[in-house]
Amino acid sequence: MLHVQGVFKRYGTPSGPLEVLTGVDLKLSERSSLALMGESGSGKSTLLHLVAGLDQVDQGTIQVGERRLDRMTESQLAHWRRTEIGLVFQQFNLIGSLRVEDNLAFQARLAGRFDPVWQAQLVERLGLGDLLQRYPEQLSGGQQQRVAVGRALASRPGLLLADEPTGNLDEATSDEVLQLLLDLLHDSATSLLMVTHSPRIAARLDRQMVLHRGHVVAAQAR
Repeated sequence: MLHVQGVFKRYGTPSGPLEVLTGVDLKLSERSSLALMGESGSGKSTLLHLVAGLDQVDQGTIQVGERRLDRMTESQLAHWRRTEIGLVFQQFNLIGSLRVEDNLAFQARLAGRFDPVWQAQLVERLGLGDLLQRYPEQLSGGQQQRVAVGRALASRPGLLLADEPTGNLDEATSDEVLQLLLDLLHDSATSLLMVTHSPRIAARLDRQMVLHRGHVVAAQAR
């Protein structure tokens, strides 16, 4: 599903180039999950953004399925993000002017893959049936993140990328949202790459990888 090979990424600073990633390798198979860990500044979010096609590698390759991201144009990458992957962030990023029902369907409609049967299943599994006519500001943090998870999965993406998706939630709500996410992934063909600072959350995923100063220092399976 995902193959990252020899990836380097650097940014210019007043004092010279800053090496953020230095030769990172990563593999993620279909229907599996990987937690990406490391201290702040280790390159976790940078790697996630590269995999999402939000930035370009300086060296190396990233392949998702049959697609090499480094060979795609910006317009191709934008279309690919809309149709092939799901994104969940720490900030829920719901559209404030849309009701829950329409927020849930938003990504799938953009991708041209809206499925009312799957949407109904997501609503039931995520416990959103009584909230469909509410607006995001009328929801709790945990409810908003459940909507964000549903929106990301509504188009049945092959790959879900999550950056600290439970970072704004208390421990109990975080566990609830994570379990819902893992249950839904188990019943689909979606793979998960998640950035997290929490060893407790990382342990719930199939594999864990630790970055330190831009390179992989540890990897293990559950």
